[in-house]
Amino acid sequence: MNKIEALLTQALDLARQQGAEDADVVVSQGESDTALVRNGTVEGVKHSEQLGLGLRVFIDGKVALVSTHDVSAEALSHCAERACDMAAALPPSPFDGLLEDIPHKIDSASIDQLDLVDRKTILKTPDLIAQAQEMEQTALGYKDVTNSNGASASRACRTVGYATSRGFLSSYQRTYFNRSISVVAGPKEAMERDYASHSALHYADLKNGETLGREAAERAVNRLHPQKPHTATLPVIFDRRISSSLIEHFLAAINGSALVQKTSFLTEKMGEKIFPENVTIEDKPLIPRGLGSHPFDMEGHDVYDLNLAWHGLLTNWLLDSRCARQLGLPCNGRAARSYASAPHPGISNIIMRPGQQTQEDMIREIPEGVLITEMMGNAINPLTGDYSRGASGFMIRQGNIAEPLSGFTIAGNLNDMFSRFDPASDLLMENTINAPSIRIDGMTIAGE
Repeated sequence: MNKIEALLTQALDLARQQGAEDADVVVSQGESDTALVRNGTVEGVKHSEQLGLGLRVFIDGKVALVSTHDVSAEALSHCAERACDMAAALPPSPFDGLLEDIPHKIDSASIDQLDLVDRKTILKTPDLIAQAQEMEQTALGYKDVTNSNGASASRACRTVGYATSRGFLSSYQRTYFNRSISVVAGPKEAMERDYASHSALHYADLKNGETLGREAAERAVNRLHPQKPHTATLPVIFDRRISSSLIEHFLAAINGSALVQKTSFLTEKMGEKIFPENVTIEDKPLIPRGLGSHPFDMEGHDVYDLNLAWHGLLTNWLLDSRCARQLGLPCNGRAARSYASAPHPGISNIIMRPGQQTQEDMIREIPEGVLITEMMGNAINPLTGDYSRGASGFMIRQGNIAEPLSGFTIAGNLNDMFSRFDPASDLLMENTINAPSIRIDGMTIAGE
């Protein structure tokens, strides 16, 4: 038993001693280093270490949660006493509780297979500074790049442990590396900003600084001298950089909490066709080296691949045990939780399967349209699906990328937008939510 699991066991024992009928505990321990440079000068170096424990107790159908950063024996005893006193004073919460079935034991081999930890790479502060400087030097070497908003490099390691009074006990570790840069192109009176970033669990999978510096510089320069499009209804391509935002709206609408609160425009759509036939969206928690991968959910439930939309049909909700009980449905192992919060529905690695056409082929088919590369604001009505966001990107004319655009709004309704999804073939597994470029015809562009 490692130190985290010993801490989990200790907290459970103290909760029982204070009268808890059931209890669960989350421990999160992590440390990270970040270096930030701007115009060649080191602007900040940060090291942080965190340790947090959350104890949830159940007494006579009542539940209370207490969290702490102090994990001394005296502090944990006080937390257990306080949690049980709070539970006794609260009204019953009939939908809260641990899993009815005793969870399976998670063996170390299954955790190792996920390959979440880079044990080879050791980065110190000078290494991170050098990486950030490399990105910035590459970007500032481009003609028309006039300033830097900063470049950063970071590394982190985190351990998560979870245990219940019904026999579940496990923990796992993950490492994390990130590089990001933002630069400005053009003179003061006509500046344009853009960025590039990348994250990975293993250092070997991280994009190098030169590549990211080049991407940020080229994107900023390409945005110079933007125009505002005319108001029209046009086909739109959401670039792979921002297409995941559309999937986020879908995920919010199928979240069990939204269904319980009746705040989802998809509440009555289970089993119905909401996307075209060529759209499948999956949640896959067991991808080796996946940014969102994990060996169990934060209620100790087994995790497995889940189709959320299958060939256009809405097939599953995202459910933790509380939402599942409220909806009268089986739990599907999607509970997420920090040490300071109660369980709630979450995700792992979301993947929208790619289509057949490249983005370039899609562009060639469009006489007049818009390629969107950045979005701002978020005026989304979760009850109706009405959609309106600020955007920037490029005009498409006669099958070619034309002038850059900014200062316009794109609007529609998510029900209609989903029904016209056309995914491109350019899927890359680089984020927690992964989607290719998406074409949607008939979008309202509000410009001049």
